[in-house]
Amino acid sequence: MIWFKEFTPEMLNSRPKNHIGALLGIEFTEVGEDYLVATMPVDERTHQPAGILHGGASVVLAETLGSIASYMCIDPNKQIAVGLEVNANHIRPVSSGFVKGVCKPLHIGGKTHLWEIKLYTDKGKMNCVSRLTVAILPKPQA
Repeated sequence: MIWFKEFTPEMLNSRPKNHIGALLGIEFTEVGEDYLVATMPVDERTHQPAGILHGGASVVLAETLGSIASYMCIDPNKQIAVGLEVNANHIRPVSSGFVKGVCKPLHIGGKTHLWEIKLYTDKGKMNCVSRLTVAILPKPQA
């Protein structure tokens, strides 16, 4: 297991709700040995004007998954995880239902983490692939 301690979807979903992930309806659904899964609805909150999933909303899901995955790998009393770079390739449009993001590590080092996040439609077709690089920094002293 790559996680610093044991986490459950319920623990991850009980975080404060005053952030973009909650506003877009992102919910964690599965914590595996080395992967993390979350879903996001495709609705008026996540649509672009053409009525399809906004690429930026896909990136929010990807970055949320990778950032939380990095947080789950570190000792939060000693370190913080901050996004360094994110990219995404949008493969097919999605107009309704939900998308499921699956986040897996490509590299977990002492100073950086690299995550691959694949998004799938509710019919199981990949609609986006993203990579997120996260910097691992010492926790600032209070």
